Amino acid sequence: MSSPTSPMAPPRSFIWSRRIFLTLLTGFVLVPVYVMLSSSLKPLSDVTGKFRWLPSGLTIRPYIDIWSTVPLAKYFMNSLIVSVAATVCSVVIAVFAAYAVSRYEFRGKRVFTVTVLSTQMFPGILFLLPLFLLYVNIGNATGIALFGSRGGLILTYLTFSLPFSIWMLIGYFDSVPKDLDEAALVDGCGPLGALLRVVVPAAIPGIVAVAVYAFMTAWGEVLFASVMTNDSTRTLAVGLQGYSTLNDVYWNQIMAASLVVSVPVVAGFLLLQRYLVAGLTAGAVK
Repeated sequence: MSSPTSPMAPPRSFIWSRRIFLTLLTGFVLVPVYVMLSSSLKPLSDVTGKFRWLPSGLTIRPYIDIWSTVPLAKYFMNSLIVSVAATVCSVVIAVFAAYAVSRYEFRGKRVFTVTVLSTQMFPGILFLLPLFLLYVNIGNATGIALFGSRGGLILTYLTFSLPFSIWMLIGYFDSVPKDLDEAALVDGCGPLGALLRVVVPAAIPGIVAVAVYAFMTAWGEVLFASVMTNDSTRTLAVGLQGYSTLNDVYWNQIMAASLVVSVPVVAGFLLLQRYLVAGLTAGAVK
């Protein structure tokens, strides 16, 4: 005998509609991944020919050749250094800035918050030429090579990852009770000690969400990296163009390299997923 249907249960039509929609959405997401994976395991002649859903033969040769066709290891290291450095700088600066805005009252606080958020309204290409001219002029005047260097690219990524990081952490710090700060101050901690020993541990989910955002932004950025780098500082997002030559396009190696460079981001997201979800939803319900 079947159990009675709960009066709060959704109608069967809604359940089946949801199943169909989720199935189509899953296929929409997984089909391109399957095409990339299958193409990366085919010889180049099979990839450039008529597409087959089931490969006639599999080979791991593209995964071996990607390291010699272009200096992928050097591009990988450049992207890793730039992304990690930009992430660390963005998180550290955003923590102190967001804590000051969240906990203290000062003149121009609202203007600062609105200004930080309004920077996200402008397209990135709007800042490309000013930053290029600024880096070149600084290099000519001081000898500090910002254009074509990793340091210049890190500063560039901070210009659009830091404002959002500050704005996001302000909302998260607002959700952390100020009683924790006061209790830490009573126990003998100064403002810095209260931040580092009490508030930061309580705000780990929000900080992780900011770190993931900053890392992903720097890891896959193409526009600024294509202008602000040279042969020695080129990143992965730009270096993948090297698989396209005047004579041929190594599609199987492009697919293989794209999957390889996606591993750090996917692995980091899976490891930090619970912190990321908690950080993004913080303050939604109070």
